[in-house]
Amino acid sequence: MELSDDEKKVIDAMKTLSAVAEDKMKDVDQIAKTSMLPKGKVGNIMVNLVNKKAIKRITREKAAGYFVSDPSLL
Repeated sequence: MELSDDEKKVIDAMKTLSAVAEDKMKDVDQIAKTSMLPKGKVGNIMVNLVNKKAIKRITREKAAGYFVSDPSLL
């Protein structure tokens, strides 16, 4: 799978946060802080990664949670 540099930063941040399973998912705020990228940009990157099926988005009460779902990225 071809990822941009910023997409790689986001995936690396998710791995650092251990967001690799549904029970360990993280929200955009946590991922943005860890990746050191602006929250709006991370939100856009998350949409791209969901469309590429690299991560999964789970709707929750307050904020959606994300985790890495593509085993080749772990």
